[in-house]
Amino acid sequence: MALLAIGAIAAAVPLWRPQKVDYNSSVKPIINKRCIACHGGVRRKGGFSLLTREDALAPTESGKPAIVPGKPESSAFITRLHASDPEERMPYRETPLPKAEIEILTRWVAEGANWDRHWAYQPLQAPSIPTLKSGFLNFFRKENSDWVKGDIDKYILRDLDGTILQPSPEADPMVLLQRVSFDLTGLPPDKTLAEHYLAAAVRDKAGAYAMLVDSLLASPHYGERWTALWLDLARYADSKGYERDDERQVWRYRDWLIRAFNADMPYDQFLTEQLAGDLLPHPSDAQYVATAFHRNTMTNDEGGTENEEFRTAAVIDRVNTTWEALMGTTFACVQCHSHPYDPFQHEEYYKFMAFFNNTRDEDTYEEYPLLRHFSGADSLKFLTLQGWLAQTQTPEKTQEITRFLRTWQPAFYSIAADSLQNSALYDTKWLMMRQNGLARFKNVALDGKSRLVYRYWSSLPNGRWSVRLDRPDGPLLFQISPKVTQGRQIEVVDFPPVEGRHDLWFHYENPRLRNNEDTGIGYDWFWFTTPFPGQGLAGQSEQERNFWELLRTSTPTTPIMVEATADLARTTHIFERGNWLVPGRAVAPTPPAHLNPFPEGAPHNRLGLAQWMCDPQHPLTARTIANRVWEQLFGTGLVETLEDLGTQGIQPTHQALLDYLAWQLMHTHHWSLKSLLREIVMSATYRQSSKISPEALAQDPTNRFYARGPRVRLSAEQIRDRCLSVSGLLSPKLYGPSVMPYQPDGIWKAPWNGAVWKKSNGDDQYRRSLYTYWKRGSPYPTALTFDGATREVCTARRVRTNTPLQALTMLNDSSLNAAARQMAKRITADLPGDVPEQIAVAYRQAVGWHITQGKLQTLEQLYQQALDKFLGDIPMAGAFLDENLLLESAQPRLVGRGMAASSTAKIVNNETARPYAHLAALSVVTNAILNLDEFVTKN
Repeated sequence: MALLAIGAIAAAVPLWRPQKVDYNSSVKPIINKRCIACHGGVRRKGGFSLLTREDALAPTESGKPAIVPGKPESSAFITRLHASDPEERMPYRETPLPKAEIEILTRWVAEGANWDRHWAYQPLQAPSIPTLKSGFLNFFRKENSDWVKGDIDKYILRDLDGTILQPSPEADPMVLLQRVSFDLTGLPPDKTLAEHYLAAAVRDKAGAYAMLVDSLLASPHYGERWTALWLDLARYADSKGYERDDERQVWRYRDWLIRAFNADMPYDQFLTEQLAGDLLPHPSDAQYVATAFHRNTMTNDEGGTENEEFRTAAVIDRVNTTWEALMGTTFACVQCHSHPYDPFQHEEYYKFMAFFNNTRDEDTYEEYPLLRHFSGADSLKFLTLQGWLAQTQTPEKTQEITRFLRTWQPAFYSIAADSLQNSALYDTKWLMMRQNGLARFKNVALDGKSRLVYRYWSSLPNGRWSVRLDRPDGPLLFQISPKVTQGRQIEVVDFPPVEGRHDLWFHYENPRLRNNEDTGIGYDWFWFTTPFPGQGLAGQSEQERNFWELLRTSTPTTPIMVEATADLARTTHIFERGNWLVPGRAVAPTPPAHLNPFPEGAPHNRLGLAQWMCDPQHPLTARTIANRVWEQLFGTGLVETLEDLGTQGIQPTHQALLDYLAWQLMHTHHWSLKSLLREIVMSATYRQSSKISPEALAQDPTNRFYARGPRVRLSAEQIRDRCLSVSGLLSPKLYGPSVMPYQPDGIWKAPWNGAVWKKSNGDDQYRRSLYTYWKRGSPYPTALTFDGATREVCTARRVRTNTPLQALTMLNDSSLNAAARQMAKRITADLPGDVPEQIAVAYRQAVGWHITQGKLQTLEQLYQQALDKFLGDIPMAGAFLDENLLLESAQPRLVGRGMAASSTAKIVNNETARPYAHLAALSVVTNAILNLDEFVTKN
């Protein structure tokens, strides 16, 4: 009784000493729901905004502030909540606020109108780990300290206080084996590893599990699993998007991701190379390829489109993706107006955009800039040339020449031409000139330049190309007769040195051009430079020859980011109301003021931006990836809205735990994702059984308290990969170009560019799903059915659905049916004759544990029904099995019984048809097993 009395007193304390109103938990939700639509970042009725404290305390149109801290009676913000006149009362012409909410706002103003920073925008602090101790609050709970295996469990156990929930015991080793294998590698466990773990778990469960986790983290398939996640964030696709949706060769970026994850590249380096690998000192090919993260933006090849419009759209997409994917914040709306709910101003969007607005991509058809991949003898030539330049030239000149060989940058693209007369930007892709054609290139820096390297094509001799300065009749820079080419060709012309910036006027004429619609020459790009250096030095002529051979050789390429040189730099302007056609004042690259300051001494470019994002004081980067990792393991993030940690996102279930994980990632694990993953999967929280009692289901149906293990459906990629793996069809091959597994004819008829789906040969059609060719206009249907992203834009979170189409796909998809047939074939060969044992083995191979007697009986009945059906209709069995599988497996058995292979379709005798019908019936059973809830679910 004494304890109960003390408890009653303790519970009553808050009634005697009201706590100060918390802005984030009590005030901000009311403002966002009832006030911000009229008084926020978009609309500021009466000159009053509640977006920031500075806005809220500023004078309104009345000349007085609407909030006077400490004086609610003098604050119109409060008095107008009580007004009876509907023209005066707030919210205007809306339902009045409840008295409880008015009281909260009144107390808040009386207490000084404190404006706390939202939790996600506060820098991380060293965590205070919960301690497990006895006391009144734990008196009625069984405190099992043996359950706790690490600090994560202490947070979970603390937050279970006040509920009827108890943490669940550890899951069965076979369940844990499947769970952690899918979470870390995306695949069922390797048979040898599984047997080793299960045998060791009998002797030492904890040690065996630790060994299992370390083995999975070291698997090359670990990188594939986490790359599959990152491809959604990077909006990776094998096509450019928009209507034409032509092919894009960017698969080397996917390979870079796999290698980076497998090498456990520190996450800060991982982000830096993707955001600014080209700006690192002496970037490697891999660091250039990493920047394809932001070249996965779409390119519009449709004729007649405005290239600058879609270049700008790509830059805007990079801004939005950087915030949504890497910082868990909605930023896109700030393009048109200040953020309605979070403290980001309209102009800050364009200050941030300035970091990305100075790259050399311009919505070109060829997708410049490109990294050119040298191989074989060309690689040796390049290394030899690079070494010679390093020994004989300045570092700046060496970098200039080698960068141009690798990227054809910096270059003017011919689509920059304007003032066209008898010329055209053909299909808005290249400059083409007719008889007496004229075109202008504005404001070209010629200081210190005396050579033009250009890429062009011409089918007619006797043409004359002249370039004049500043006017169509200005001083002549040069005049030449371009050669006839076979396709596109790179040539060079020298001209007298000219100082300053000039408009260049191109003129072309050719007596062979009689029809004004015919074109005589086409241009791709131009590089203004100086002659190859080192005249008179040993080896100069050989290295100059190497230079031209490398420059002109055809190589595979990957779209990359390259920063513009000073003479090609752009100025970024604020777009009035987000309209790129209405530029306002110019701005410089600067991050939002509400977050951490820009690192001292950091360059104001993408490299400095990456340093700012990875600074320990940055509040969002580590929280965002820690939340994403948790979501991948448990099905829901600690903040469910992965894309929005801001004030409109769903509140975190365990904010302190999220901050702990983010701190650990930065300061203890030194940005190692593998170490973070290991800490989480080693926790008792992760290792819990997913079984649930009716009482626990009633109190916590979505497992927000984590009193049980995760139970969620596998991803689209994991479902297909699991089918291929358990059937033995899955190819273990890593890396390389995208592949095309079976897909019915006609699916690609929607995009009009004439491309066709060509099914890959051999094992390539059974590669892991992340290698499947991804066309934005017509994505792989099976993946879409299971909530795969189309990837026109960044997808921060896949929302799981449950539709009849998913069951129909699992039952009828040709690739999955092939897996079921192959599984039946293997089991029939390994275990001839014993049908119950074959079914039991198929079940164990598929789901990872032993079948119950009830399920076995049900599947035996299904087998018998299918067998009777197929024995009565052998042609139907042949259609079900597929002719190729029949030739490989069924026919030898039938021929061995004295039947000719060509007569199998005519079998009518049950005895001779039984092996054939058995294989088809067992395939029906394996197909059913692959459709079980426990097969498509991680539990």
